Amino acid sequence: MRRNKGLMISAIALAGAFALSGCTDSGASTPSAAPVEEVTFDEGTTMAALNEAGEITIGTKFDQPLFGLKGPDGDPVGFDVEIGKLIASKLGIEASGITWTETVSANREPFIQNGDVDLVVATYTINDARKEVVSFAGPYYEAGQDLLVLAGNEADIAGPEDLADKKVCTVSGSTSEKNIAAYTTNVIATDTYSNCLGPLRSGEVDAVTTDNVILAGLADQNAGEFEVVGNPFTAEPYGIGLAKDDTEFRNFINDVLEEAYEDGTWAEAWEATAGSVLETPEPPAVDRY
Repeated sequence: MRRNKGLMISAIALAGAFALSGCTDSGASTPSAAPVEEVTFDEGTTMAALNEAGEITIGTKFDQPLFGLKGPDGDPVGFDVEIGKLIASKLGIEASGITWTETVSANREPFIQNGDVDLVVATYTINDARKEVVSFAGPYYEAGQDLLVLAGNEADIAGPEDLADKKVCTVSGSTSEKNIAAYTTNVIATDTYSNCLGPLRSGEVDAVTTDNVILAGLADQNAGEFEVVGNPFTAEPYGIGLAKDDTEFRNFINDVLEEAYEDGTWAEAWEATAGSVLETPEPPAVDRY
């Protein structure tokens, strides 16, 4: 249980904390760190250990425009990063106390299981198979799988049903790789989505597939080269990965998310990052399983 020593920070103060301070390559602005609260936690909880250490290690993507993209100073920027900062601030940890670790789709579960990270906030779809080995807080956003094609879409790809005789690129170990297998087995899998862009440019593949928000970021970062088909065919709830069965920590993060939904902090973070390209959605209800 969290106990505030001082006054609760008002919604106005929290919103002000997301004043803009710089831009990513895609034109999205990066909000400043949320104010750190003076808090204490029940002894023996993950929250107490992190608060006492004043440090947290968070895994995120480093190649996902709008969500997690490595910035000029070496730290990632984007919506996932802001969610990580928000959680850290509610643990009483300054932004300077966050160590950002690059996680790709294939290593997110091992990093959590091995204790290499305390959290993963990395366009991380919640699904039953992953729940077998890690726990999830959230979701904090719901995306949908779509297709990225060359600008002009000369291959006339309208959806996954058009891929039977075409080559598709995605990331190994991702939910997208599993989903697209229902439509084609002619798949090239790599370690990052950015590595799919070269094959798409050269014609080695006809499309790239992953969540629509990731594809929108890639298209925005490479203006005029690509376009998103705009026909999502799955629902992908993004969650925050943490150690299996750490129920107290999971409940704490869910409380943080719900507070951010209510006081506008979540919307401020979205609008300063992914909102430079995408409409502001309604936040999803967290899952209290």
